Amino acid sequence: MADLGSARQIHDALAANIGKVIRGKTEAVRLCLAAFAAGMHALIEDVPGTGKTTLAKALARSLRADFHRVQYTPDLLPSDILGVNIFDQESRAFRFHRGPVFTDVLLADEINRASPRTQSALLEAMGERQVTVDGVLHPLGGTFFVLATQNPVEYHGTYPLPEAQLDRFGVRFELGYLSIEQEMEVLSDQRRRHPLEDLAPCAGSEDVARLRAAVPEVAVSDELRRYMVELVGATRGAPGVRLGASPRASLTLMRVAQALALFDGLDYVAPEQVQEAAVPVIAHRLAIDPEARFSGASAASVLDEILREVRVPV
Repeated sequence: MADLGSARQIHDALAANIGKVIRGKTEAVRLCLAAFAAGMHALIEDVPGTGKTTLAKALARSLRADFHRVQYTPDLLPSDILGVNIFDQESRAFRFHRGPVFTDVLLADEINRASPRTQSALLEAMGERQVTVDGVLHPLGGTFFVLATQNPVEYHGTYPLPEAQLDRFGVRFELGYLSIEQEMEVLSDQRRRHPLEDLAPCAGSEDVARLRAAVPEVAVSDELRRYMVELVGATRGAPGVRLGASPRASLTLMRVAQALALFDGLDYVAPEQVQEAAVPVIAHRLAIDPEARFSGASAASVLDEILREVRVPV
């Protein structure tokens, strides 16, 4: 059985290390690490300049992990991400040249600017930790983690992510703007150089394996499992919702709640962790009717109402 205490220490070290670079965003870092520990992927929807790239780099450096960044554009091809077979004249054979997806931490920047065909290139990698090129399967590393971003304001030249793609992301969250005091700290931190340049690793691949092995060991009672299923099930008949959340949302909600409970030093999931994870895990999986959206409804507001209505186990 995994050691929950040592796994929590790994999380604490990672959170503290990333916190040296990412100021004032404790909850966002917590959600990012919860997705990472649960073996999921994360989507950040926020305006430029809020620290999305810095967060991805800080995580990779904290883990002593490989990091690749792909800037998604309309002319990007699937082979630009996955890799391509190239004919070698000397050996008279095809050789596979790996794309940037073969890394530990992949930043898919502005993922909604690429065509649907290119967006779908990540589906197999995110779901099964492998890619298939010309019928040959290529496994990815055990640490593989996708942190994707999209700009919620500028929609010119974008392709909205389809439901199948959104469903592959464990959590979606925002970083948001800093307070005046926090932004002043950032200016002070970067007066001479970026603190990311001095960030030292605090964990390795073995620590990642221990952290991820510990998450499923956190107990979840029958009452809490029913609570999660009822929350997800309520989205399927909620007013204004065209498409509710699938059973994958229930599974993800359980895993992320287990990770959050582990971070809190618990060996069991409490309702508080489920409620904390509900919006980041479920909201991006819902499709809201245009009429309801025009009236001011959003996925987050629908979930807030569901959280008030569904009975919390005691």
